[in-house]
Amino acid sequence: MSPRSYQPGVPRPTDVVLPSRKERFEDRRVDGTQRKLLDEFFDHSTLLTISRLITQGQFDSLDFPVATGKEGGVFRATYADGFRAVKVYRIANTMFRNLPMYAMEELRRETSARNFGGLIFAWTRREHTILGRMADAKVRSPTPYGHLRNVLVMDFIGNAEGGAPRLRDAEIDDPEAVYKDLVEQIGRMVRDAKLVHGDLSPFNTLLFEGKVVLIDVAQAVSVKHPEASKLLSRDLDHYAKFLSRLGVQVTGEEFFHAVGGDRLKGPSSER
Repeated sequence: MSPRSYQPGVPRPTDVVLPSRKERFEDRRVDGTQRKLLDEFFDHSTLLTISRLITQGQFDSLDFPVATGKEGGVFRATYADGFRAVKVYRIANTMFRNLPMYAMEELRRETSARNFGGLIFAWTRREHTILGRMADAKVRSPTPYGHLRNVLVMDFIGNAEGGAPRLRDAEIDDPEAVYKDLVEQIGRMVRDAKLVHGDLSPFNTLLFEGKVVLIDVAQAVSVKHPEASKLLSRDLDHYAKFLSRLGVQVTGEEFFHAVGGDRLKGPSSER
């Protein structure tokens, strides 16, 4: 079988991303935008990966992009009578040239720092693993379902209308309740999952039905990491500044102690 031939019953990759059924086009823009998405995110190997995940039963088809960025994009996918989220990391991704040292430490255990494709696959596996640990600790975050190469399948946070907004963009009716929920979720991540996110802010936190959801977790480190306390402190300072603009009077230091940061070793735990 030639590299671009497909077995009966196996979805053709381009049909997965640009399906022909009329209802799939209702949420899409003009053909030119669809083609741009195809070119930016779906090289041939990624299309084959998407096709294999569908064959495995991970989801039925991709619907539309929920969020796109330099590192990749998240797409809503139809699955049975509901939805899942499909995160696609760009293979030609230069963000891995500038990863902080604490993030690179974990990836180098699996692949060479010069192997960008290998780094992206390792990053995808790591996000799947971290999400699993958070789910076990009952931290509110997307439940992971599977991964392959540069594609991760997980819970879709949203509804039939679209994805949940980022915290920084959401309409917040009760800022104090959001603060308490953040303390609970981040506290569980620290105490129960034994993890510090490392890059947490209102930008990579979703708000769905009044509750926060933590996302983008691949760079998380163990609470035993020498940088854990410093990273947690930095994350919580971001939230404290955001919440202060909403009228919640909390300092980064108070937030840090509220989630159990004083249990960590490091200079920030002594503040």
